[in-house]
Amino acid sequence: MDKVAKEYWEKLKRLEELDEAYYTNDSPLLSDAQYDELRREIEAFEQAHPELITVQSATRKVGSKPAKGFRTIVHHVPMLSLTNAMTDEDVADFITRVRNFLSIPDSEVLEILAEPKIDGLSCSLYYEGGELIYAATRGDGETGEDITDNVRTIESIPQNLSNRKGASAALSIPDKIEIRGEIYMDRDDFAALNAAQQKVGGKVFANPRNAAAGSVRQLDAAITAARPLKFFGYALGLHSHEFAATQDGINQALKEWGFSQAEPRKLCRNLGDIFEYYHMVETIRPDLKYDIDGVVYKVNRLDYQTRLGFIARAPRWAVAHKFAAQQAHTIVRDITVQVGRTGALTPVAELEPITVGGVVVGRATLHNRDEIERKDIRIGDHVIVQRAGDVIPQIVAVVMDQRPADSSKFIFPDHCPACGARAVRHADEVVTKCTGGLSCPAQAVERLKHFVSRLGFDIEGLGAKIIEEFYQDQFITNPAEIFTLEARDAHSITPLRKRAGWGDLSAKNLFAAIDARRSISLHRFIYALGIPQVGESTAKKLAAHYRNFSDLRTSLQSAQDQESAAFAELLEISD
Repeated sequence: MDKVAKEYWEKLKRLEELDEAYYTNDSPLLSDAQYDELRREIEAFEQAHPELITVQSATRKVGSKPAKGFRTIVHHVPMLSLTNAMTDEDVADFITRVRNFLSIPDSEVLEILAEPKIDGLSCSLYYEGGELIYAATRGDGETGEDITDNVRTIESIPQNLSNRKGASAALSIPDKIEIRGEIYMDRDDFAALNAAQQKVGGKVFANPRNAAAGSVRQLDAAITAARPLKFFGYALGLHSHEFAATQDGINQALKEWGFSQAEPRKLCRNLGDIFEYYHMVETIRPDLKYDIDGVVYKVNRLDYQTRLGFIARAPRWAVAHKFAAQQAHTIVRDITVQVGRTGALTPVAELEPITVGGVVVGRATLHNRDEIERKDIRIGDHVIVQRAGDVIPQIVAVVMDQRPADSSKFIFPDHCPACGARAVRHADEVVTKCTGGLSCPAQAVERLKHFVSRLGFDIEGLGAKIIEEFYQDQFITNPAEIFTLEARDAHSITPLRKRAGWGDLSAKNLFAAIDARRSISLHRFIYALGIPQVGESTAKKLAAHYRNFSDLRTSLQSAQDQESAAFAELLEISD
C-alpha cells in the first residue's frame, strides 16, 4: 500500500502544479487532453483506494489559489467545475445516472439544455439593486481574485441590470444576484493582439483563453481596457429570489438583462437530440468567432437540479462533452506554395484558425503534390486537423459531405511562385523544385537564414525576420555581405542605427555579434553552406576526416571524377 500511496500523492502533487500554472499563471503546462488523462488516473486511484482520499485532495478542489497582488473575494455560492464526458457512452451514462437518481422512467421526457463550452476565464459578477458591485475569478472555487476594476472595462458586461424593451413585465431582477460566465477573446481579436505584441516585443499568447486570462488578470486596469475582451453569461450563483423554473428560463432572463449568449443552444429531449447537437456544433466550430472545447449538457428543470445537488467539485446535473483530443474541424481558406532553401516547393494549407491541443493552428503542411492528390484537398474544404506528435499541424482527412458544390482540384504550379523559373520534378523524386537556384529570392533568403542559424554561424540578432527585412532592402543578399555590413553601413546614407526599431546600441551589438563569428569551427561552416543532404551529423564527419577547409575543398573537387582516389576516399567515410 505504501507504494500505491506514494504514486497517488506524486500524481496529486503534479495535478496541483498544473492547476496553479493554468488557473493562477495563465500558462498551461499540458494540453487539455493530457490534463484530463491525469485527472482520470487519480480518480481511478481513489475509486480503488478510497482510504487515500482527504479533503485536501486536488480532485476535491476547483482551480487554484488566487494569485498574489489581488484582493480576494469569497463567493456566496462556490464556483464549481464540471465533470467531463469523453465519449458518447459517458454521456449516456450521465443521462442514466440522472434518471436513476430522480427515479424518472425512460418513457418520461427528461429535458437537457445543450450549449457550447466556451474556452475562456470563468468569472462571477455580483449585483445589488441592479448595480455591479464586484467581479471575481473562480480561484479555488471558494475564494477568487477581485478583478472588478478590470471587468468594468469590458463593454459586454452591463454595469447596471435592467430589462430590455419588450421583456416580460413579470421578470423582476433579484436585489442580490451572482451571474457567472466566461470572459473570452474572439479569434480575430486574438490574432491582432498577438501581432501587436510581437511587433513591440511583448508577450505572445498561445491561444485565446490564455490571452483573455492574462488580459483580465492585470494589476493595471488600463492594460485590460486596451484588450478586446467579451463576456458570455450563462449561470447563477446567489440570487435573492427565484425568477425562472428552468435553465433555459435563466438564459432568457440573462439575455433580456443585456448579457450575450453562446449560440447555438438546443433543448434536447433524448440522446438522439443530444448527439445530433454535439456533431452539429463540432461541424460549425471553425465558423464560430470564438474558441470552444466541447459542449455542456444541463438538466433543464431547476427543481431537478436542486434535488440532484453536487458531488465534491461538480454538479450532478451537468456534464461537459469534450471534443476529440488533439484534433479539430476547420476550413481550408487557401493553399499557398512555399519555396525552401533547396528550391523544394512545399504546399501549405491556410486554415481558418482553430485551437488544437491548446495551441492556435492557422496553417498545416501538405508536404508535396502527391499528398494533395492522394487526399484530394481543395480550397474551401472542411477538414480534420491534428498536431502530429503534438507539434506539426497536418490535415488528417477531408469531410467530403461538406465540400462546396463549386469545388475544383488544386493545380500544382509548374513555375516557381517566387521567381517564375520552371519547377520540375525528377522521376525518382516526390519533390518539385524551382530551377532558379540562388537567383530565386525565396531560395536566397532561406539560404541566408540557414547560414546564420543556431547550428551554423549562430549570429545573435540576425533572426529570420531581420534576414527577410535586410534582404528586401538589399542590405544583405548573400552570406559574404554579412561580414561587410558594418563597413558598408559606415558609408550609408541610411545607417542601421537610424532604421525603425534600431538604435546606436542595437546596431553596435549586431556588428559585435558578426565580428565574433569571423572564425568558427569547420563543421559549423560546412553545415552553414547548406549543401543538399549535408546536415549536422554529416558536416561533423566531413570535418573530422578532412580537418581543414582547404583539404576538404581540394579533395571534393577531385572527387567529381568517380574513378579518382579522392572519390574512393569520400566513400570510405562512415555513413
